[in-house]
Amino acid sequence: MTLKIHLDTDIGGDMDDLCAIAMLLKWPDLEITGITTTAEEKGRRAGYVDTVLKIANRTEIPFGAGADLADGYFRYDQLGYPPDDQNWPEPISPHPNPIDDALEIIKSSIEQGAVLVGIGPFTNFMLVDQKYPGILKDAKLFLMGGYVYDIPSGFPQFSRQDDWNMQLDIRAAQYMFDHANPTLIPLTLTAQTALCRSDLPKLAHTDKLGELLVRQAELFERTENLAGRYGPTSPKLPIDFINFHHDPLACAIALGWRDGVTIEDVPLKLEVRDTYLYEIPDPVGRPTSLVTQIDVHAFNDYWLNLLSH
Repeated sequence: MTLKIHLDTDIGGDMDDLCAIAMLLKWPDLEITGITTTAEEKGRRAGYVDTVLKIANRTEIPFGAGADLADGYFRYDQLGYPPDDQNWPEPISPHPNPIDDALEIIKSSIEQGAVLVGIGPFTNFMLVDQKYPGILKDAKLFLMGGYVYDIPSGFPQFSRQDDWNMQLDIRAAQYMFDHANPTLIPLTLTAQTALCRSDLPKLAHTDKLGELLVRQAELFERTENLAGRYGPTSPKLPIDFINFHHDPLACAIALGWRDGVTIEDVPLKLEVRDTYLYEIPDPVGRPTSLVTQIDVHAFNDYWLNLLSH
């Protein structure tokens, strides 16, 4: 049976969005019904999607630029990007379009029964439900984000304020709790995953998509140096750590990957404190589907094996 998925992404900064898209393009028996971009900058992120799809010879996949930073939805009105000339093998042309084009792609994906996965701020999902009230109520929705339980010791101790997807547009995050039934793949679990330098040789000898992953991973390692920043206080991170698999993990769980995965209904209430959103376990809170456990090593291996074959 062919699975269907719609991806909403903020590709262009942290390279785990590219790792997620590459995984979906390699996933067996999967139809990608659409890709939309969020926290946009006049179609810049959609231009990245366009480039990836061309590299992978998958130009049949619909894509569109969604909510823009200039629209006032987001915590910040400017975001940083790695230099395009180093991160990409060719110049990137922006791919702007009216936001309604992106919302129609999401609507079409829902009507086709696709699983929806948000790996950026959730603004586009809020906007499509506001345009078509109730369309998200029965949608199969998975969101990378959330900070409910603490991160285990030995891993980087991010705070709730570091939960980018939730905190960049807290109004959209609150809307998801009120108008949809999402499964959360929280930062507290994704922060245990790892892309490593030792993974790169396997990726380098696959195809042009693998070469792009290696290119961006090497630049990310040089510029971000997460191993140097987190390694001394995070002994459970691999010594050759490059980046987290935040977004690939969310996509894999949305598609049914379940090795060591536990999903529980946890009653949560939401509070806004100093402009940040807190998801707090509370017996009278709303039952929320939450991934509470994964087999980190199994996922890291799964992602690498899928991408390198």
